[in-house]
Amino acid sequence: MAHHACSCINVSSTPDRAAGFDEWPTDEKQPVYAALENLFMPEAVQTIEAKVNELSSELRELSIKISDHPELGFEEKYAHDTLTEFMSSHGFKVTPHYTGMDTAWRAVFSRGSKGHVLGFNSEMDALPGIGHACGHNLIAIAGVGAALAVKEAMEKHDIDGKIVLLGTPAEEGGHGKVYLIRKDAYKDMDVCMMVHPGPGPPNSTGTGSSLAVQGLQVEFFGHTAHASAAPWEGQNALDAAFLTYSSISVLRQQIKPTHRVHGIVEGRDWKANIIPDYAKMRWLVRAPSVAELEVLHGRIKACFEAAALATGCKMKLEEDIPAYDIRQNNALLGEFRAYLKDRYDWLDFPDKGGAVGGSTDFGNVTYELPSIHPSYAIPTKPNGGNHTADFTASARTKEAHEATLAVTKAIAVTGLRILGDKKYLAEVKKAHKEWRDLEEIPQA
Repeated sequence: MAHHACSCINVSSTPDRAAGFDEWPTDEKQPVYAALENLFMPEAVQTIEAKVNELSSELRELSIKISDHPELGFEEKYAHDTLTEFMSSHGFKVTPHYTGMDTAWRAVFSRGSKGHVLGFNSEMDALPGIGHACGHNLIAIAGVGAALAVKEAMEKHDIDGKIVLLGTPAEEGGHGKVYLIRKDAYKDMDVCMMVHPGPGPPNSTGTGSSLAVQGLQVEFFGHTAHASAAPWEGQNALDAAFLTYSSISVLRQQIKPTHRVHGIVEGRDWKANIIPDYAKMRWLVRAPSVAELEVLHGRIKACFEAAALATGCKMKLEEDIPAYDIRQNNALLGEFRAYLKDRYDWLDFPDKGGAVGGSTDFGNVTYELPSIHPSYAIPTKPNGGNHTADFTASARTKEAHEATLAVTKAIAVTGLRILGDKKYLAEVKKAHKEWRDLEEIPQA
């Protein structure tokens, strides 16, 4: 499986202020507020909470193991083997190397011949040089914990249905979920849920959107010449890259504040006394929607073409698969928010989404079926948010683990209602259909 250059960064949707470690409560266990009687299937909710608490030490061990063995996208062999073995040992039917992808996997538990299908995701990949700096070790255990907790509730409280947990490779630029979509891995799910850590105030979650993103790779081909004796004989590929960079820098003044363009320059065999005949640039183009991304993409491409024309260089452009913006399902979010608010007095920041934040291939999943991808806060050092070495350390703390357990319970309880309440599932599907009917939906 080829690795794509587009980096799908996923950041918190909570406010920009990064909380320090000392701002966080020191108690390991979160306080519980609302009476269980006010919740849907309260006894089953209690079972879910008890199961997550019971699994806490095992889940933390899994998290630290994955953090200790960081692996890049499509190379998550240790995580694949560790997580599939764990799910098998807890009574799930596991398919390793799912859909022919070496590090994808699928774990299924079914009860009864009818019922709804509940989906969760566990991400596993790390970043080069800085390890699990986006907290995928925590995302992995949240999916695992939610699936096991709902299984326990199904068995104890006579609930029919199916749980599908997907181990999804290469979120960081590899578009693993898009390949899984194309292989119908999400086809049998009624809903799919996952969570993502980031900086923010203690006990808070963000339920905004993300930025659609597309990676572009442009290569300029020129002609070498002696830079002093006969520079007129050359076509300077580095000049083409420089003009591109300058053009895009100027273009930033005329794009919306919610749009993002960022890139790097690479070369080979460069010497100061040789006109460079080759330069390569990698760019990420982001916008709040797929439609806006397409427009911005066209303007960036024009910068490439103009630079090639001005320098007399040839140009080759490769375009990565786009990752879409997240379309959070409001009906699912309502249950998720209510649980965290009522049981743990957590705050939610629905309007602080990824408009100036990151991107994820889970956005493509939200276009396919009713889904949510809430972020949640873990303690971070100042300027130590996602995709920093400090965040790698933050994602290993006990406080981060406890916050992950809370949101694990929240998606599990939301999933419980999907399995047990037909009217609620109908509302969830209606909410998904309504926005799809209003827009032209791109193909993943």
